[in-house]
Parts: sequence; structure tokens; C-alpha cells
Amino acid sequence: MAKYVSEFLGTAFLFCAVVGSGIMGEKLNPENDQLTLLTNTLATVFALYFLISSLQPFSTHFNPAVSFVLWVKGEISVKTCTGFVILQIAGAIAGVLLANYMFGIEPVNFSEKTRSGTNLFVSEIFATFGLLLVILLSTKEKVAAGVAAYIGGAYWFTSSTSFANPAGTIGRAFSDTFAGISPDDVLAFCCAQVAGSFLAFLLYSKIFSK
Repeated sequence: MAKYVSEFLGTAFLFCAVVGSGIMGEKLNPENDQLTLLTNTLATVFALYFLISSLQPFSTHFNPAVSFVLWVKGEISVKTCTGFVILQIAGAIAGVLLANYMFGIEPVNFSEKTRSGTNLFVSEIFATFGLLLVILLSTKEKVAAGVAAYIGGAYWFTSSTSFANPAGTIGRAFSDTFAGISPDDVLAFCCAQVAGSFLAFLLYSKIFSK
């Protein structure tokens, strides 16, 4: 039971941090998207590090792409993977709704922020590919720092700002704020993320796991 609670709470805290820090950044720097992105990046990096470090004894996927790859890799069962994905999506939505509410926004506030185009689709494939490689190649002791550092960097070197998480992509559609994404663009992002995670697994299994 603890691993399922860990997946729900961890994903909820993570995307409350992602969306909440974006809202705070916009409030503090309404005319400066660069500073808002920096605020968003730092909060996400810190959240990833403390969540993975604290909940690592239980389960710290917080991402359907991660659960999918670990199922393909044979580390978790179909039942566990399915349960994790459902709880990750529910957790991401819950965290985003809470962030909206804490900042005086209607909890369900669907985003109108368009994120479309082949370049962003490729960006999400690359971002998720990199994230999964970091996870697959990191030791248990270093995965928290590795994931936090990678996402912090990828916020800035990918045009999509590295969503790299289908659950988070779905959750972020519920907030018409800095970190939001239009519901119309969610499916393309999620498909790109699944593709990126599968490519990372293929490379890992063919080259690095020998």
C-alpha cells in the first residue's frame, strides 16, 4: 500500500510545485518570463530532489513514462504499472487543482496556453529520452540528484521546457497559468513522451545493459 500512496502523494506534491511556482513567478515578475521560468525551474529541481530522496524507500516513479519502461524492463508487474499510472494522473491533477486554489484561482481552470508544432513534439521526445536514460543509468544513491539536475537543465535547453511526463502533462491542462498546456495539445505531448521513453529503453537495452 505504501508504494501506491507514495506515487500519488509524490506526483501531487511535484505538480503542485511546478504549477504553484509558475503562478508565484508570474505574480512576482508579471513582465519577465525569464525570471518566471527561473523561479519555476528552481522550485521543480528542489521538489524533485526532496521527493525522490524522501520517498525512495517506497516508490518514486511519479511519471507514467518511468513506470512504463520499468514494466517493459520487467521490474514491476502490469497490475502495479497500471495502478501507478492511474494514481500518478490523479495525483498530478490533484496537485494542480490545489495550486490553483491556493493562489485564488478556480481549481478547475483549463489552460488556453497553446503548445503545438513539430518542433515541440520532437523536443518532448528528446526531453523524455534524456530523462529515462538518466534514470536507467543512475545508481539508487544518485538518482535523486541526477533527475533533479537533468530536469533543471532541460527546462532551459528544450523548446517545450521538458514536460517529459504524461501525468504532469494531463494535470497541467487544468491550470491556465504559466506552466499550463491547452487540452488540445495534451495527446501529442503524451505520445511524444511515450516514444521518447521507449527509445531510451531500446538504447539502454542494446548498448548500456550489456
